[in-house]
Amino acid sequence: MFRQSMTAYGAPLEATTADTPAPKGSEVLVHISHCGVCHSDIHIQDGYFDLGEGKQLDVRSGRSLPFTLGHEIAGHVEAVGEDVEGILPGMACAVYPWVGCGECPRCKAGNEHLCDKPRHLGINVDGGYASHVIAPHPRHIIDISGIEPQLAGPLMCSGITAFSALKKGEPWLAQGPLMIVGLGGVGMMGLEIALAKYEVPVIAADINPEKREAALERGAIEVFDPAEPEARRQVLKSVGAARVAVDFVGSAASLTFAQSVVGKASAVVVAGLLGGRFSLPVPMFPLRELAILGTFVGSPADARELVAMVRAGKVKPIPVSLRPLDQANTALDDLRAGRVLGRVVLTP
Repeated sequence: MFRQSMTAYGAPLEATTADTPAPKGSEVLVHISHCGVCHSDIHIQDGYFDLGEGKQLDVRSGRSLPFTLGHEIAGHVEAVGEDVEGILPGMACAVYPWVGCGECPRCKAGNEHLCDKPRHLGINVDGGYASHVIAPHPRHIIDISGIEPQLAGPLMCSGITAFSALKKGEPWLAQGPLMIVGLGGVGMMGLEIALAKYEVPVIAADINPEKREAALERGAIEVFDPAEPEARRQVLKSVGAARVAVDFVGSAASLTFAQSVVGKASAVVVAGLLGGRFSLPVPMFPLRELAILGTFVGSPADARELVAMVRAGKVKPIPVSLRPLDQANTALDDLRAGRVLGRVVLTP
């Protein structure tokens, strides 16, 4: 099989080849047709997450090079191991990449993505910037019949991240409005899911005017530039304080803005991983009854529920730009520079 792989951290990907694996036991071999490019891929390529104040979270250990990125995977089943039942070659599928041990309490409770012994595809083990990938078990294979594969792959990360983040904000959502901070691929997916699922006003913020305009066209009632000095005042004057803000950027600036536009007894859900360091005076938490929650991708149940919504036509597709696999480096560079509207999807 062929791949675009990391051969060194902080360096461009290179074309590599390997023997196509034969699935054994519960394994499923998937022939990849599409793989989305996620901002997390950039962090893995760099080898660290930015913790702010010059500090970094080193993520280079436990990964052999060359290593293949990519976790937003769609294609079809090519072969199955001898223990697999109910999954047939030729089946159109997405691959749930947030693989856990399958045995710990979190995995058994349906939260495999939170396992302490992760085997996440494209993060801990080789992923989808390739012609083939192995899914360890049939539970990681999701039927995408009726859904275009270039849309289905991103559902496994940007989709379920947005879906799960919004679910965490539901206890505060009844009165609205909902603020979406950051309109990249995940934020745009969050906007579409929110418009489809909740009957509350949805507002959005992004520093990019093109993305703000796209959000208005898709149904946001108001958009704001969070870099404007008067942005908070504009939000409060135009629509009032938000009840929930979901930060799909995850930077010091975005989280500072997100918490500034929610009112009392409200919540901020942080889904982004851009990096930085955030502080707020401790008395503000009880005085405002402010909740700040983190969220990490989503569960297998979230993935299947979201796929069902998309299949039923309830969620509008986000913009997708298709590029051949050998343009993976350009795609990563464009994403790093903020030049991507929606999602770039590679086609091996």
